[in-house]
Amino acid sequence: MRRLYPPPATADSAEDREWTLAELAEAYAYPDPRPGGAADRTAWLRANMVASADGAAHHGGRSQPLSGAADMRVFGVLRALADVIVVGAETVRREEYRPAKRRADFAARRARDGQAPVAAIAVVSASLRLDFGAPLFTSPLVPTLVLTGGDAPGAGVAAARAAGAEVVVAGEGSAVDPLRAKRELAARGYTRMLTEGGPRLLAQFAAAGALDELCLTTSPRLAAGTAERVMHGPGLPVPQELALTSLLEDAGFLFARYQRA
Repeated sequence: MRRLYPPPATADSAEDREWTLAELAEAYAYPDPRPGGAADRTAWLRANMVASADGAAHHGGRSQPLSGAADMRVFGVLRALADVIVVGAETVRREEYRPAKRRADFAARRARDGQAPVAAIAVVSASLRLDFGAPLFTSPLVPTLVLTGGDAPGAGVAAARAAGAEVVVAGEGSAVDPLRAKRELAARGYTRMLTEGGPRLLAQFAAAGALDELCLTTSPRLAAGTAERVMHGPGLPVPQELALTSLLEDAGFLFARYQRA
């Protein structure tokens, strides 16, 4: 891996070599969310997505065919840095989501930062049509959360709670309000937030102005077909400005970090 932007300060960071997990963690460290800190806010929501060179967010319904070894390392580091991983119900079903795994390499860092041993998973679902017998709900190290609307089906709420999940009402009616979801998570101490989509959920967060950062991996692969882009939903009235804060490269994969301008 090598740094392309900002211009490397030393020859070592420009060299194409395998970075340590500690180096990757520093490269993707969350901004200081405390008042007066770099972020100057109480919570930070970043998205992590992979896309093919021609813009597809998945191939055959899954993101794995677009990924590679370096992308999976970054994926793991981003998860290890987060307090909570927010994901849409459809992505949970497609990607067969499981609980986050404890990583010995990050145990000391998480303890130092006052974090739980692993990130919690927060599933966004209006219908609550989820498999509450799946490992995501039956065997997490920390309880899985379900973000839903105030009119969520009572049977689904009861099933989620019976499975040990924490149900968080984050919207009126059946829909989840992205900004309210962010506030509810922050109120529970989840200030370092990561979302892995899918494309519809990510578009909703962007349209609501809830997304602070996009970590986008561009894969050196073509997918063609009719796959969604990393965001799929109604267009924004005006394209939202982003600032490129970092660009890394490894084996043809480009790893860009964009923050809201």
